[in-house]
Amino acid sequence: MQRNTLRGIASGLAATTIWGGLYVVSKAIMESIPPFTLISLRLMLGILSLYLFMRWSRRLRWPDRQTFWQIFGVGLVGYGVSIGFQFSGTHLSTASNGALVTSATPAFVTLFAAWLLQEPVTRRRLLALGLTTLGVLAVIDPRTARLDASLLRGNLFLLIAALTWALHSTLIRKVTRSADVFNVSLIAFMGGLPISLPLALGEVARGEVGAFTPGIIGGILFLGVAATAVAMYLWNNAFALLDASLAALTFFAQPVVGVLMGALFLGERITPLFLAGGVMIGMGILLASGEEG
Repeated sequence: MQRNTLRGIASGLAATTIWGGLYVVSKAIMESIPPFTLISLRLMLGILSLYLFMRWSRRLRWPDRQTFWQIFGVGLVGYGVSIGFQFSGTHLSTASNGALVTSATPAFVTLFAAWLLQEPVTRRRLLALGLTTLGVLAVIDPRTARLDASLLRGNLFLLIAALTWALHSTLIRKVTRSADVFNVSLIAFMGGLPISLPLALGEVARGEVGAFTPGIIGGILFLGVAATAVAMYLWNNAFALLDASLAALTFFAQPVVGVLMGALFLGERITPLFLAGGVMIGMGILLASGEEG
């Protein structure tokens, strides 16, 4: 397996490992901080921490105006539209539905990558996608999902979130061909603010923001620095190093880590079905990565 393939898979898995812990942290924070205020705080902390690191390491290189606005637009899709629909959809639906619907993201990436990047859709990659999809379904157990009419709007929002995150990730692969991943990540974070910030100001005006306790502040710092600046950079780096259809498969590590975190901190039970699903996800990623090497 080539060095870039290993680095790309490691980056994707590291990002999704960090995101796998979001449920435990967000569950407490959302009691005081409404969705778009939290998104805006995450993005602003992500921008600040990444900018300071890039200045310190002398990596800050602003691209030309056309490239800047292309990257900004990619961030608008991912960090503005997609994450906004994800938060709204989860609020209007259920966490189980969110995990189930967004598990379609890698399949959407494969379609977008074939269309926008002319990546080949080989039998091996389709087999890997099928194997990892079955694995994640075993991990999240779709029997816990609810598809009744009262949740239709929330489920539709979640589907839009999956589609737009797949589009965002595919476009990241495209823009990193001509720009450094650090700079792409920083500018893309900025692209999310024109959507999240006005909605956050509305939440503040309606008095929906609660007290900022030390625990809440610590959780926001984790979301802004670790889950945004670090994890989003790692995710973007995976798409810079790998074909989009392979990088997307690392997304399936997120529910595995989420269940493990739930077992560790919330006393949730690890089932044989979960273990089987985890093995299938690992086998699918190895199968797809063999083609890269």
